[in-house]
Amino acid sequence: MTEALQPRPGLRQLRTEIIIVMLLSLGQSAVYSILSIINKLTRPEPLKQQVTRMNTSATPDRPWLDFAYQMANLAFPLMPVVLVLFLLAVHHRPDEGPWRVMGFDLRRPKFDLAWGFGIFAVIGALGLVFYLFATTIGINTQVSPANLAANWWTVPVLILRAIMNGVLEEVVMVGYLFTRWAQRGGRMWVIVVVSAFIRAGYHFYQGFGGFIGNLVMGLAFGWLYLKIKRVMPLVIVHSLLDIVAFLGAPLLPYLMAWMGNLLS
Repeated sequence: MTEALQPRPGLRQLRTEIIIVMLLSLGQSAVYSILSIINKLTRPEPLKQQVTRMNTSATPDRPWLDFAYQMANLAFPLMPVVLVLFLLAVHHRPDEGPWRVMGFDLRRPKFDLAWGFGIFAVIGALGLVFYLFATTIGINTQVSPANLAANWWTVPVLILRAIMNGVLEEVVMVGYLFTRWAQRGGRMWVIVVVSAFIRAGYHFYQGFGGFIGNLVMGLAFGWLYLKIKRVMPLVIVHSLLDIVAFLGAPLLPYLMAWMGNLLS
């Protein structure tokens, strides 16, 4: 913990700020995700026969309006990022400022890219194997990550959606949350666990595999952030994971069939 993050008098209200931010952003998503998995578990069909569709078209028959919907769905989810950066800038501002304190900047591009691609190579492979395994044994739904109608803007929108997810989740769940927790003087291992469970919670809609996989990833990301003190590599990893998932979606049925034959 740097000197700038040492707890100072009058910081008790940060607990309220953290709760409000979580309820307005990914904590809210976790609640709805838990309700979603309850809905899926109480359906007559087994979990592995259900399909979870992501990135769907709003008006597939009107591409121009669908594009407008997709642009809105890219912009508004980033408002929590704007909010937390604003709060860090005006309320108990760290000495380094809101961007530098969490390493969400372009000061060390080679470092960030090296760590980002390196972590992606490990987590990406392990995550894919675990997803296929979880779906095959029946503890996860079949995730269909890309369901936009075919248009000239489909691939760029999916790539931007992946980057948006990376920025939103890592800046809020790691950069902001860990910074505020350190300012409050809390034990950092506690926020590593809390952040990981919230992350797992808002992926529960996918099934138990999504919950477990993201819990492990959240613990790993929290530990890595405490080591490297920069959130940018995590943004890169997350964006790459989602880009591969969204653009590689057509290959998933073949991989699942292969995994099924392997386990049979």
